[in-house]
Amino acid sequence: MTVVLDPTAGKVGSSIETAPRPATIEGLTIGLLDISKPRGDRFLNRLEERLTEAGATVKRYAKPTFTKPAPVDLRHEIATNCDAVIEALAD
Repeated sequence: MTVVLDPTAGKVGSSIETAPRPATIEGLTIGLLDISKPRGDRFLNRLEERLTEAGATVKRYAKPTFTKPAPVDLRHEIATNCDAVIEALAD
């Protein structure tokens, strides 16, 4: 069981089950979501290199702004086209 603290919702944590993890990423499609903060793309560029070396297909996505949640259509596209997603946060 994992405890997740939401930095926007006060001090109370919630317990959730983590999603099952694949045994390998080879052959999977991994979405990389840039939330549009400065330098997040640097991290994602390197991550894309490593994921591709490990046999994954990488699809890149970007939020229009980091100040708002990703638009519904973008979230749907990622969920439809990717086996997993990594979101970058940087400053």
